[in-house]
Amino acid sequence: MKIVLAYSGGLDTSVIIKWLKEKYGAEIIAYTANIGQNINPDELREKALKTGAEKFYFEDLREEFVNEFILPALKAGALYQGKYPLATALSRPLIAKRMVEIAKKEKADAVAHGCTGKGNDQVRFEITFKYLAPELKIIAPVREWEFKSREEEIEYAKKHRIPIQITKEKPYSIDANLWGYSVECGILEDPWEEPPEDAYQITVSPQKAPSEPEYIEIEFEKGVPVSLNGKKLKPLEIIEKLREIGGKHGIGRIDIIEDRLVGIKSREIYEAPSAIILHTAHDEIEKLVMEKNLWNFKKIISQKYSQLVYYGLWFCEFKKCLDRFIEESQKYVSGKVRIKLYKGNCQVVGRKSPYSLYIEELATYTEKDIFEHKSSKGFIDIFGLPILLEGKREKLEK
Repeated sequence: MKIVLAYSGGLDTSVIIKWLKEKYGAEIIAYTANIGQNINPDELREKALKTGAEKFYFEDLREEFVNEFILPALKAGALYQGKYPLATALSRPLIAKRMVEIAKKEKADAVAHGCTGKGNDQVRFEITFKYLAPELKIIAPVREWEFKSREEEIEYAKKHRIPIQITKEKPYSIDANLWGYSVECGILEDPWEEPPEDAYQITVSPQKAPSEPEYIEIEFEKGVPVSLNGKKLKPLEIIEKLREIGGKHGIGRIDIIEDRLVGIKSREIYEAPSAIILHTAHDEIEKLVMEKNLWNFKKIISQKYSQLVYYGLWFCEFKKCLDRFIEESQKYVSGKVRIKLYKGNCQVVGRKSPYSLYIEELATYTEKDIFEHKSSKGFIDIFGLPILLEGKREKLEK
């Protein structure tokens, strides 16, 4: 039997290689994608092979991740439950797609992942596997094995001399990519406890952030960020630079009670400097250029889109239809946004677009005003007619 395993080198997947070999007597092909998590492929390769994998694949998927997954979600304004920018959720269908392609190339019998039985990632991986390659067997060791806690996994790793970085004193589970970090476990499971500073990986405490604000300028073309502070850059480069800039100012810390797909509530800690800055800027350009009915309706679409991504339905027809609507909605989403970063706050302080629907002569209260004030009476009479009739009816009933 040959199994392609989604391998991160963390506690679960390190233990899984040994466990799969013991249970299935299988040949393990470990697969790791670089999606911006700052890893050393040589060290990871050595660890995977030493732990028992027969082969190790490593691919740099950052450009594809940004262009095919992050940017569509940014255009959609996808923030799950109004806060989470879906960093982990966006990466899973990409990784699963590549695993299927490698499984076909290697003539593998199965694919495996290290997701828990009550998490969301198991759904995201397996729904993608089923859509792209229903013939492949799916193995989820964490749902099957005998370990009841992360502490038991740590003891198993020590027993079999599997190298791990995690300890009982600092048992965080961390998932990282370009769009954000997620941190779970340990003291974070108590929703009353404030997250300790050692839980945060890429952002400084707002209290320790610079005492002077920093102003940045982001330019968009049809919903895509194309320049930072006047310098033309690829979206990937902008995201990487904003992660550093935002992290320095304590931007992007998210502490949320989140509704998981399986029905439980979970306390989640996220760090997403780039995502928070870009979503804030993108939303502001949309407000400037979109007619109010379109903007209001797109907010409804954004909510549904974020749910589909969160649920692992990236390849479903429903989402594809929403993608077409969203792409059309970005036709005039071009312009510049100026943002002030200061001690954890990301504040828009300026915006402009060649397609702006903001007309100063209509909005002003100075002598430049061209709005026809007298017309408002007729407008109010017509607009308020249904309420007027309701009011009259109510008086008749008294």
